[in-house]
Amino acid sequence: MGSISKLTVYSPQEQGLELPLAEAVRAGFPSPAEDFPDQSLNITAELVKNPASTFYARVSGNSMTGEGIDDGDLLVVDKSVEPYQGCIAICFIDGEFTLKKVEIHSDHVLLVPANKKFTPIKVTEDNTFLIWGIVRYVIKKR
Repeated sequence: MGSISKLTVYSPQEQGLELPLAEAVRAGFPSPAEDFPDQSLNITAELVKNPASTFYARVSGNSMTGEGIDDGDLLVVDKSVEPYQGCIAICFIDGEFTLKKVEIHSDHVLLVPANKKFTPIKVTEDNTFLIWGIVRYVIKKR
């Protein structure tokens, strides 16, 4: 089915760590005359808009590589966001978790992988199905 074999879930800490922020980092030649401003960034406050309904999940598997989501990446998932056409979601179907793109049709939902090695999953009223949360951000593992 292309499931997430191990869904590792983390809760965001409300008091996020503030780290130095270097804005407008150039991808060309650096200028030695430019100093970084004295600013900081709370990554939790930046990524988590609804702390009570947000969790982190680590990706296990490669069914979503075509969307730039790879094995080991960290997802910021919000359970309060309503599912919408084309969203990427963590879904629970027939006892398994899976990460897929959601296509909403009048008589069914289609869970679409972003890797051609996997087949879409057609969800009908015969399935036990729940969209567990919508992916808001992907934090890449390098």
